[in-house]
Amino acid sequence: MSKRCGRVGWPQGHRRGCHRHGSTAAKGIGGFVGTKGTGSFGKRRNKTHTLCIRCGRRSFHLQKSPCPSCGYPAARIRKYNWSVKAIRRKTTGTGRMRYMRHVPRRFKSNFREGTEAAPRNRAAAN
Repeated sequence: MSKRCGRVGWPQGHRRGCHRHGSTAAKGIGGFVGTKGTGSFGKRRNKTHTLCIRCGRRSFHLQKSPCPSCGYPAARIRKYNWSVKAIRRKTTGTGRMRYMRHVPRRFKSNFREGTEAAPRNRAAAN
């Protein structure tokens, strides 16, 4: 009867992905050469993700296109109501509000533009 090697059902030296006797990884001079470890990190020099122009996060995949954070090419912002805290972080009022900040003041004058306020007479006030 042949010796078993770690895995049940295969004889010793079976070369079926066993860590001792045979592996699917390429063999180097000093033993095994890994395929996805330290040696592979030096070859990574092109970026898959870049900044999204709408939400600013670096999660926009250059080949897949829709931003997983805000859903960028879509007209509507990506938002799911099961994540209340995520909505709170991204909602109106958490940023600069360059436009919305002035809307309540303009609403009071019914969005009038280009007119000048009538001068107040001090004599008429007495």
